[in-house]
Amino acid sequence: MFEPLPDILDHGLVVVFIGINPSPMAATTGHRFAGPSNRFWRVIHLADFTPVLLRADQDGSLPQYGCGLISAVSRPTRRANELTRAELVATGDALRAKIERHRPKWIAFLGKGAYSAIMARRDVAWGLQGKTLGAARVWVLPDPSGLNRETLPQLVAAYSALRVAAADDFAAFSAGDMDGPEGLVQI
Repeated sequence: MFEPLPDILDHGLVVVFIGINPSPMAATTGHRFAGPSNRFWRVIHLADFTPVLLRADQDGSLPQYGCGLISAVSRPTRRANELTRAELVATGDALRAKIERHRPKWIAFLGKGAYSAIMARRDVAWGLQGKTLGAARVWVLPDPSGLNRETLPQLVAAYSALRVAAADDFAAFSAGDMDGPEGLVQI
């Protein structure tokens, strides 16, 4: 049995990326997006969320760049479609409480399926959503998994749109003008 991966969170981050659930490789290594075909780390670097290309085992450094990383469901699977709708729906209250406690400015769901099930929304479009979670604005991005059909340039364009939308919040974070205590919180 795998231990749940720790959340990579801090109070008052700019963006918290919400993956659907970890892969077996992530569960084995203890780091999300650890598989060789997963493009998350490359995409967030190319989209200017991080100034350097991080490896999965450097995930704990994300908060210094204003970003966090959590999983909606802790159970690892090879494919997200192996999760039940009930598992996704059940995570809604805990996710909402976590977001309200840590107060990021933005949250980014990595995939429409998780957002749709967790937030009980149909006909989800990519990008900014009309509904918030706590005070956080919600954005839906394509899942960076190598199993996904989006090309690297398509992923970078989608993630860059969020980075541009959050530019003022990143500038405030860099200037130290964000609310909340400092220090990495791993739950």
